[in-house]
Amino acid sequence: MKCGASHKKWAGRCDACGEWNSISEEAPLAAGPSGKTLGAGKGRKVALGDLSDIDKPLPRMASGIDEFDRVLGGGMVPASAILVGGDPGIGKSTLLLQAAASFARSGKKAIYVSGEEAPSQIRMRAQRLDLTDAPVKLAAETNLRDIITTLEAERPDVAIIDSVQTMWADHVDSAPGSVSQVRATAHELVTFAKRRGVAVILVGHVTKDGQIAGPRVVEHMVDTVLYFEGERGHQFRILRAVKNRFGPADEIGVFEMTGSGLQQVTNPSALFLSDRENKTSGSVVFAGMEGTRPVLVEIQALVAQSPLATPRRNVVGWDSSRLSMILAVLESRCGIGFGNMDVYLNIAGGMRISEPAADLAVAAALVSAREDKPLDADTVVFGEISLSGALRPIAQADNRLKEAKKLGFSAAIAPSRMKLAGESGMKVQTVDDVGSFITACFGEIDA
Repeated sequence: MKCGASHKKWAGRCDACGEWNSISEEAPLAAGPSGKTLGAGKGRKVALGDLSDIDKPLPRMASGIDEFDRVLGGGMVPASAILVGGDPGIGKSTLLLQAAASFARSGKKAIYVSGEEAPSQIRMRAQRLDLTDAPVKLAAETNLRDIITTLEAERPDVAIIDSVQTMWADHVDSAPGSVSQVRATAHELVTFAKRRGVAVILVGHVTKDGQIAGPRVVEHMVDTVLYFEGERGHQFRILRAVKNRFGPADEIGVFEMTGSGLQQVTNPSALFLSDRENKTSGSVVFAGMEGTRPVLVEIQALVAQSPLATPRRNVVGWDSSRLSMILAVLESRCGIGFGNMDVYLNIAGGMRISEPAADLAVAAALVSAREDKPLDADTVVFGEISLSGALRPIAQADNRLKEAKKLGFSAAIAPSRMKLAGESGMKVQTVDDVGSFITACFGEIDA
């Protein structure tokens, strides 16, 4: 079952997670190849080391795609296992085929194994992407035993398996894509990567709620988990690391989907900002951080009188529950009500923000839209709002200000208790609470 709970007998519904028809029978793991149980024999002593031992730095293989290497922490580590998930049609296979071609062109041996497409279909994509000259080895196979045997014989530097849900292990008595099959397949491929020093990339399907399908233990097995995000209505794609044993988590790489494949975006901040020459109410620029990268995004708000008994609260790219919290703070601490108004909030460019430092920018966009008073176009805003209305300091303020300065912004509004390490060259206005911030920017506001 998906939750990993165990049951003594089959049941239609799992008592732990409530899923129906997810319980399957599995062979016990206590017996080894000789038939002996785990406690019947004596094992070997494991070599122990000290924390003071000095190891060599991990070697990395650069793919040549800078955004891809950035998310991995500077390149791919040999013997690492990487899981890449994303919505159907978002561009996972396109990105990994481009990465495989880049590895192959740099002298590395790359094998691309697909369980969803025939080699002729992969070659058609390679022709569209202008990758036919790359010495990438292709295979269309779903039998795990045959795949492992082939990889053992070929000994590639990089192996891409697309996708893990289509692989089939003949020693597991269940259908491909089931929980037990995905768990067994991932375990065998990760073990092969560690044993032979091959970097293995697994493609994973996602469920309706955006999580990688199958047992959650697969994400624990691998070294790195990457999510490929984006909206179908936007041409921009974001590769985000949610787990990385060899680099920072929450690092992002930004790509643009074009007719010739995915192109790198070297300046994401300029990408997520619209025309800032004209002042527009409800539009505020937030200086955020994604991993180690500062990113400026535009937060857009629209507030209108609602004809409904229950006004609408629509959010794109931000947490809807956090929007409710900001609205409650504005009404309770500042006397600014939105109870009879529809509220729409959007993060421009298809970006998704989960950082609490965006609270102050969201509050500024909401008040600006309500009062139809634009904020200065050359000002960025960041800060976390507490339930008392006070502003909490946020991390890496210097990097945020440097990115804003580089893109032509000259002023910033931030919490007063924020510590700055050096001179940013920007005019920084500090405020103690959200009430004083609104008064300084928009004047006195009627409830």
